[in-house]
Amino acid sequence: MSEQPPHTPRHAMDDEPAEERSTRSSDAASSDHTERRAGAQAAGRKKRGKLRTLLYILLAMLLVVILAVGGFLLYLKYILDKDISREDLLPSSTVKRDDAAGDSQNILLLGSDSRDTNLRDGSRSDVIQLVHISNDRKKVEVVHFPRDMYVDIPGHGKNKINAAYAYGGPTLLVQTIEKATNVRIDHVAQIGFSGFEKLTDHMGGVDMYVQQPVDLGKDGKWEQGMNHFTGLQARRYVQERKQLAQGDIDRGKNQQAWIFAIFQKAKSRGVLSNPMTITNITKDISNNLAVDKDFTTNYMTSLAYSLRGLKQENITFYTAPITGFGNEPGAGSVDYVDEPALKKLSDGLRKDDMTGVPNGRKGG
Repeated sequence: MSEQPPHTPRHAMDDEPAEERSTRSSDAASSDHTERRAGAQAAGRKKRGKLRTLLYILLAMLLVVILAVGGFLLYLKYILDKDISREDLLPSSTVKRDDAAGDSQNILLLGSDSRDTNLRDGSRSDVIQLVHISNDRKKVEVVHFPRDMYVDIPGHGKNKINAAYAYGGPTLLVQTIEKATNVRIDHVAQIGFSGFEKLTDHMGGVDMYVQQPVDLGKDGKWEQGMNHFTGLQARRYVQERKQLAQGDIDRGKNQQAWIFAIFQKAKSRGVLSNPMTITNITKDISNNLAVDKDFTTNYMTSLAYSLRGLKQENITFYTAPITGFGNEPGAGSVDYVDEPALKKLSDGLRKDDMTGVPNGRKGG
């Protein structure tokens, strides 16, 4: 049996000592770890650099948008300041605001339904609507005063409410309504219907529910139900009263329906997201609008912004109540006021609480 060489461990066969080999292996591993860590740090710095660059780009884009929007809003404000006519339309009111009313606002909206495009024809205002905006800005009530309402006009005795405008313009009409209702009027806005007509067209027309069929021949024919109107068609439709059962009273309701339809369309995404449409609407309104001197552009825009959350179901329409019709010397055909019902309506407006006030209508 041949002699076997003694068993030698593998590490004993290496030329270098085990300690040196272990140290070298450890150094290599450490170096590899350091390189990987350095690579990871470099990649991290590169990634953070990209994120930082992206953030700078986004911030720059946001700044451009802010400047663009700010410039656009300033341009709209410039249009309103330049084109709106501001005049002495409010009298020195003797009606005190009720403490319960808070900062609610009463704005008298006047207009002529004359076919003449002149805003101030100097003779009449066939559109008399009182817009009440609640203190919390969550509700709006619109009250139509029929032009033939038989009321006391300060300094002129009793006559149709519309005669107050002929005697003394918006100032006397404000005094007349304040005397009849004991409601303080905060602002006056007088608009020509040509402005509403153009505004409607720039919105692409509006949809209104027709309560009573109207046939105006070449100017249009509308059956009961939902109908689409161009600006001119809407204007002709709300001018008509002879074919309506209650004449001017029903015409006032049709005017309110037009106001409501414009509100609905103005709140739609297609209108609010189109700068050109917004610009045209602003021009349509401002070129045909006269307001009292205290109704500044800043306050108008602030008031409009405070109503941004207004829901259409919180807009309610009323007609100043009457008991019937008749004829009076010097006045002709008139509408007699229902005094108790008008007091109830007026109290609701004055105290900014319409709870229990009857005959309100939703949706114009």
